[in-house]
Amino acid sequence: MSGDGVAPIIIKRKKVSGGDGHHGGAWKVAYADFVTAMMAFFLLMWLLNATTEKQRKGIADYFTPTIALTRVSGGGDGALGGESVFAENTLPRMGSGSTSLNVQPRRQSLDGASGALTSDKADAEGEAEEEAFKEVAEMLMGRGGESMVADETLDHIVTDVTDEGLVIEVFETEEARLFDDDNQPTPLLRDIARVLISASVIVNNPIAVEGHTASYPLVLARNPSWDVSGLRATRFRELLTDQGLSSSRVHRVTSHADREPNHDNPMDVRNNRLEIVFLRNL
Repeated sequence: MSGDGVAPIIIKRKKVSGGDGHHGGAWKVAYADFVTAMMAFFLLMWLLNATTEKQRKGIADYFTPTIALTRVSGGGDGALGGESVFAENTLPRMGSGSTSLNVQPRRQSLDGASGALTSDKADAEGEAEEEAFKEVAEMLMGRGGESMVADETLDHIVTDVTDEGLVIEVFETEEARLFDDDNQPTPLLRDIARVLISASVIVNNPIAVEGHTASYPLVLARNPSWDVSGLRATRFRELLTDQGLSSSRVHRVTSHADREPNHDNPMDVRNNRLEIVFLRNL
């Protein structure tokens, strides 16, 4: 075959070692660090939203590299203690939110000349207010012993402690009304006003009076619920002040019409009600 003058075909196999950069595993480490950082960030956001100010201060104290001398973790009232998240973050804290390069004066109590109310004192006052509200409710409802109102009157009162304060709800039933046809207080409502005034001496909180009505039939040409609820709230305020409540304690009188029913049926007679709120002291 060599006599044919045809050159032989030679195939070379070249083995390439190594690979391009994207074939390595370094990117996985960087991606894992990124995911970890994002998880920590969202955990921080959740903690800021789900915890109270006192709990956040406790968490901040726990992660402080030095032992705090006081329970105040920052120079301000915010979640970060009034500082930027990057402010002197490599320096040890000194217990009052200051650092060795940025010394802040300690917060004083209310007794000081320029002091402010500390969080501990505010918490104590809040707890005392809660106890006073519970005492008023127990006196009205008879949970702690003898009730101030008769059993038939007790059927018209519901109490609840909310963020706004102590809410005392007085509502009508089919058998007993709070106002007559001329929107004048009935003897039942006068008795309730008397016991409310007796219970109000336990606390000195301001009072709000709110009027609510059941819905009227849609066939009416004009819905009177706004006028009626406002008139009834005003009449009850006048009843309270006439029976001895100081007018300076009445903080507001509000008309809600039929916009906030308590029952599924908006025309239920129990939606005709008054709400007396012992507001929290700010």
